[in-house]
Amino acid sequence: MFFPFHSTVMLGLESANVIGLRMLKLTRGGSSALSEMHLMIGEKVNAAFESGTNLMAGASADSVVNRYRQHVAANAERLSVR
Repeated sequence: MFFPFHSTVMLGLESANVIGLRMLKLTRGGSSALSEMHLMIGEKVNAAFESGTNLMAGASADSVVNRYRQHVAANAERLSVR
């Protein structure tokens, strides 16, 4: 079975960017940092359920990774707006 190497590497690079953006937001503190922390935890739980459901329904690993990349891209866009 083909492992989605390119998509996985890109997910790692894109995720590192989002982690940096989130860390900047969290270090500023305040209510927006607390909201971001709660949002981040909720997103991780939802992503785990979504990927598990998709895999049980027969989705390929590549499609699951690409779906994660969509979520990461949305977070990057949201966190980049000032």
